[in-house]
Amino acid sequence: MTSTMVLDELDKRILQQLQQDSSLSNQDLAAKVHASPPTCLRRVKRLIDTGVIAKQVAILAPEKVGAGLTAIVEITLDVQTSEKMQEFEQLAAAEKTVQQCYRVSPGPDFVLIIQVADMNAYHQLAHRLFATQSNIRNVRSFFSMFRSKFETYLAL
Repeated sequence: MTSTMVLDELDKRILQQLQQDSSLSNQDLAAKVHASPPTCLRRVKRLIDTGVIAKQVAILAPEKVGAGLTAIVEITLDVQTSEKMQEFEQLAAAEKTVQQCYRVSPGPDFVLIIQVADMNAYHQLAHRLFATQSNIRNVRSFFSMFRSKFETYLAL
Protein backbone atom coordinates (compact mmCIF):
# COMPACT_ATOMS: atom_id res chain seq x y z
CA MET A 1 0.00 0.00 0.00
CA THR A 2 1.30 3.46 -0.84
CA SER A 3 1.64 6.05 1.87
CA THR A 4 -0.06 9.41 1.67
CA MET A 5 2.30 12.36 1.52
CA VAL A 6 1.64 15.20 3.96
CA LEU A 7 0.99 18.34 1.95
CA ASP A 8 1.29 21.80 3.44
CA GLU A 9 -0.74 24.79 2.26
CA LEU A 10 1.85 25.84 -0.33
CA ASP A 11 1.92 22.33 -1.81
CA LYS A 12 -1.88 22.39 -2.03
CA ARG A 13 -1.93 25.82 -3.71
CA ILE A 14 0.66 24.63 -6.23
CA LEU A 15 -1.29 21.46 -6.98
CA GLN A 16 -4.58 23.33 -7.31
CA GLN A 17 -3.03 25.72 -9.85
CA LEU A 18 -1.31 22.95 -11.81
CA GLN A 19 -4.53 20.94 -11.98
CA GLN A 20 -6.18 23.94 -13.63
CA ASP A 21 -3.28 24.72 -15.98
CA SER A 22 -0.07 22.69 -15.96
CA SER A 23 1.39 24.83 -18.75
CA LEU A 24 2.04 27.75 -16.40
CA SER A 25 5.63 28.94 -16.34
CA ASN A 26 7.39 28.64 -13.01
CA GLN A 27 7.33 32.45 -12.72
CA ASP A 28 3.57 32.61 -13.26
CA LEU A 29 2.93 29.68 -10.95
CA ALA A 30 5.05 31.26 -8.21
CA ALA A 31 3.12 34.52 -8.52
CA LYS A 32 -0.26 32.73 -8.34
CA VAL A 33 0.68 30.73 -5.23
CA HIS A 34 2.52 33.62 -3.52
CA ALA A 35 5.94 31.97 -3.36
CA SER A 36 9.37 32.79 -4.73
CA PRO A 37 10.24 31.16 -8.08
CA PRO A 38 13.11 29.07 -6.61
CA THR A 39 10.85 27.79 -3.80
CA CYS A 40 8.10 27.01 -6.27
CA LEU A 41 10.47 25.17 -8.60
CA ARG A 42 11.87 23.12 -5.71
CA ARG A 43 8.35 22.23 -4.50
CA VAL A 44 7.15 21.18 -7.95
CA LYS A 45 10.26 19.01 -8.42
CA ARG A 46 9.62 17.34 -5.05
CA LEU A 47 5.96 16.74 -5.93
CA ILE A 48 7.04 15.10 -9.19
CA ASP A 49 9.86 13.08 -7.62
CA THR A 50 7.59 11.71 -4.86
CA GLY A 51 4.89 10.74 -7.37
CA VAL A 52 2.25 13.19 -6.13
CA ILE A 53 2.26 14.64 -9.65
CA ALA A 54 1.94 11.45 -11.66
CA LYS A 55 1.86 12.96 -15.14
CA GLN A 56 1.46 16.28 -16.93
CA VAL A 57 -0.61 16.00 -20.10
CA ALA A 58 -2.90 17.81 -22.53
CA ILE A 59 -6.51 16.66 -22.27
CA LEU A 60 -8.07 16.37 -25.70
CA ALA A 61 -11.71 16.75 -26.75
CA PRO A 62 -12.49 13.21 -28.04
CA GLU A 63 -15.07 14.37 -30.58
CA LYS A 64 -12.54 16.78 -32.13
CA VAL A 65 -10.02 14.00 -32.82
CA GLY A 66 -12.35 11.30 -34.11
CA ALA A 67 -12.87 9.36 -30.88
CA GLY A 68 -16.45 10.35 -30.09
CA LEU A 69 -17.83 7.07 -28.69
CA THR A 70 -17.34 6.35 -25.01
CA ALA A 71 -18.03 2.83 -23.76
CA ILE A 72 -18.17 1.81 -20.13
CA VAL A 73 -17.59 -1.94 -20.07
CA GLU A 74 -18.00 -4.46 -17.25
CA ILE A 75 -15.89 -7.60 -17.53
CA THR A 76 -16.34 -10.79 -15.53
CA LEU A 77 -13.62 -13.40 -15.78
CA ASP A 78 -14.24 -17.12 -15.64
CA VAL A 79 -11.19 -17.77 -13.43
CA GLN A 80 -10.33 -15.03 -10.93
CA THR A 81 -6.90 -16.05 -9.69
CA SER A 82 -4.36 -13.29 -9.14
CA GLU A 83 -2.45 -14.46 -12.19
CA LYS A 84 -5.55 -14.38 -14.44
CA MET A 85 -6.54 -10.94 -13.14
CA GLN A 86 -3.05 -9.60 -13.94
CA GLU A 87 -3.17 -11.20 -17.39
CA PHE A 88 -6.37 -9.33 -18.19
CA GLU A 89 -5.00 -6.06 -16.77
CA GLN A 90 -1.94 -6.38 -19.02
CA LEU A 91 -4.15 -7.07 -22.01
CA ALA A 92 -6.29 -4.01 -21.26
CA ALA A 93 -3.24 -1.82 -20.58
CA ALA A 94 -1.76 -2.70 -23.97
CA GLU A 95 -4.89 -1.50 -25.78
CA LYS A 96 -4.59 2.23 -26.60
CA THR A 97 -8.36 2.85 -26.68
CA VAL A 98 -8.78 1.59 -23.10
CA GLN A 99 -8.36 4.79 -21.13
CA GLN A 100 -9.05 3.40 -17.68
CA CYS A 101 -9.16 -0.07 -16.16
CA TYR A 102 -10.48 -0.67 -12.66
CA ARG A 103 -10.53 -3.90 -10.67
CA VAL A 104 -13.85 -3.67 -8.80
CA SER A 105 -15.88 -5.45 -6.17
CA PRO A 106 -18.63 -6.59 -5.82
CA GLY A 107 -20.12 -7.41 -9.21
CA PRO A 108 -17.92 -7.66 -12.28
CA ASP A 109 -14.17 -8.12 -11.95
CA PHE A 110 -13.26 -5.07 -14.06
CA VAL A 111 -14.75 -1.85 -15.35
CA LEU A 112 -13.13 -0.29 -18.40
CA ILE A 113 -13.55 3.17 -19.88
CA ILE A 114 -13.00 2.97 -23.61
CA GLN A 115 -12.85 5.80 -26.16
CA VAL A 116 -13.22 4.85 -29.83
CA ALA A 117 -14.30 6.49 -33.08
CA ASP A 118 -17.64 4.75 -33.55
CA MET A 119 -19.59 1.52 -33.09
CA ASN A 120 -17.60 -0.27 -35.79
CA ALA A 121 -14.35 0.57 -33.97
CA TYR A 122 -15.90 -0.69 -30.73
CA HIS A 123 -16.96 -3.93 -32.43
CA GLN A 124 -13.39 -4.50 -33.67
CA LEU A 125 -12.00 -3.78 -30.21
CA ALA A 126 -14.54 -6.07 -28.54
CA HIS A 127 -13.59 -8.89 -30.87
CA ARG A 128 -9.87 -8.35 -30.30
CA LEU A 129 -10.01 -7.73 -26.54
CA PHE A 130 -12.96 -9.83 -25.37
CA ALA A 131 -14.22 -12.41 -27.86
CA THR A 132 -10.84 -14.01 -28.51
CA GLN A 133 -10.03 -14.43 -24.79
CA SER A 134 -10.99 -17.78 -23.29
CA ASN A 135 -11.12 -16.53 -19.69
CA ILE A 136 -13.83 -13.89 -20.18
CA ARG A 137 -17.20 -15.10 -18.91
CA ASN A 138 -19.29 -11.97 -19.42
CA VAL A 139 -19.04 -8.56 -21.10
CA ARG A 140 -21.61 -5.86 -20.43
CA SER A 141 -21.22 -2.60 -22.36
CA PHE A 142 -22.83 0.79 -21.83
CA PHE A 143 -22.51 3.59 -24.38
CA SER A 144 -22.48 7.24 -23.41
CA MET A 145 -25.14 9.30 -25.11
CA PHE A 146 -24.01 12.54 -23.48
CA ARG A 147 -21.17 13.46 -21.15
CA SER A 148 -22.40 16.03 -18.65
CA LYS A 149 -19.21 16.08 -16.58
CA PHE A 150 -15.62 15.04 -17.07
CA GLU A 151 -13.07 16.26 -14.57
CA THR A 152 -9.52 15.35 -13.69
CA TYR A 153 -9.30 17.76 -10.74
CA LEU A 154 -8.81 16.27 -7.26
CA ALA A 155 -10.11 18.33 -4.34
CA LEU A 156 -7.35 18.93 -1.79
